[in-house]
Amino acid sequence: MQTSDFLVKHKFSADIDFDVLLAEFDRQMTAGLEGRPSSLAMIPSYVSLGKSVPANTPIIVLDAGGTNLRVAVIHFNEAGEAKFDCKEKFAMPGTTGETLAAAEFYAKFADFLEPVAKRSPSVGFCFSYPTEITPTLDGRLIRWTKQVAAPEVVGQMIGAGIADALEKKTGIRLTVKILNDTVATLLAGAGAGMSRGYSSYCGFILGTGTNIAYVESNAKITKVAGLDRGAKMVINCETGNFDGAPQSDFDREMDARTSDPGKGLFEKMISGAYIGGVGLALLKTAARDGIFSAPAAEALLAFKALSTKDFDDFVANPFLRFSALSDIPFTDDDRRAVMELGEPVFVRAANLTAANIAAAVLKSGAGTDKLHPVCVTVDGSTYYKTRTAFFKSRVEEALRKILYARGVYFEIISVEDAPMIGSAVAGLIS
Repeated sequence: MQTSDFLVKHKFSADIDFDVLLAEFDRQMTAGLEGRPSSLAMIPSYVSLGKSVPANTPIIVLDAGGTNLRVAVIHFNEAGEAKFDCKEKFAMPGTTGETLAAAEFYAKFADFLEPVAKRSPSVGFCFSYPTEITPTLDGRLIRWTKQVAAPEVVGQMIGAGIADALEKKTGIRLTVKILNDTVATLLAGAGAGMSRGYSSYCGFILGTGTNIAYVESNAKITKVAGLDRGAKMVINCETGNFDGAPQSDFDREMDARTSDPGKGLFEKMISGAYIGGVGLALLKTAARDGIFSAPAAEALLAFKALSTKDFDDFVANPFLRFSALSDIPFTDDDRRAVMELGEPVFVRAANLTAANIAAAVLKSGAGTDKLHPVCVTVDGSTYYKTRTAFFKSRVEEALRKILYARGVYFEIISVEDAPMIGSAVAGLIS
């Protein structure tokens, strides 16, 4: 069987009908803003742009992105530059194989915060999981993603839980302000790009997971009563849960093996926590369908897990030594098959990534003047470090194709430590 026939058989295509997919994104984004059924939560952040950041005022920052949790103290100098007074990294509670009760989860955060608890009365917490934000910037966890094991925390107020645990441990009460990592990334980009004259801002993450935020008119957020309809705020779209992209047999097989089947379907097609799993499902199916030589097929069928990095590295260089796949007895024809099967996985991810970004840029209604494009701040190792299929360049090429054809202009920027800097901004201005 030819590899192309094999992919068709299993309903996998790297080609995306952008018009159809963008129309579905727009439909579900509108439904989410209006409180109608949608796979996109469209969560109001209650964060607006335009306020100045006070200089030389320290703020404690937490950043829970995926497998890591970072703790820092940040201040901004008179020039608006972020300065780190300290920075530490820990394992994200619930990601090291244990299942935590709620009290254990919060106690770990109290341990992390205790050494810096006297540095500031406030914490800006970049919390990268679906969370309903309150007008006071606390957040109620909707559900876990990225396989975090702390089920009792679902439905609880994260900021209050951490503040209570820290006060119990130290007697110190801090105000914990919750925002999503895409909101924080957007804020970091807004700070970095103030002199450019951008018409609007988006914050996009493609790392362990994926999501995007953009600036929306309050008049269109009809599910929330009492908003100033003449103002705007940042919306966290939760696009990792988008269910409008066509799935292959490999996606369904990988999804069934996760702890949250049926959830985060879009994230599981493009992000770093999952592409390797899609790749392994593809390679195992190909082994069963006779694509590989018998020794290689036998070894692949015995394979237990494949990380996105190992999959990416090997597809980019099938002669790579010391990789997870390097001990499989591939022939040269097998290696060609790995490339022919693996590259489309990354091409599809790049195209879906472009559609995700384009949907938010278009929904903002901005960028119609080339002098004032939309600033898209992008963060995440999967976006910047994926090697196969010229991933980053392919995303940007697809974005130009989509947006320029619609008379919309954009610029992608990168801000080092964007989620932490944006969290500091939010903590100081809100």
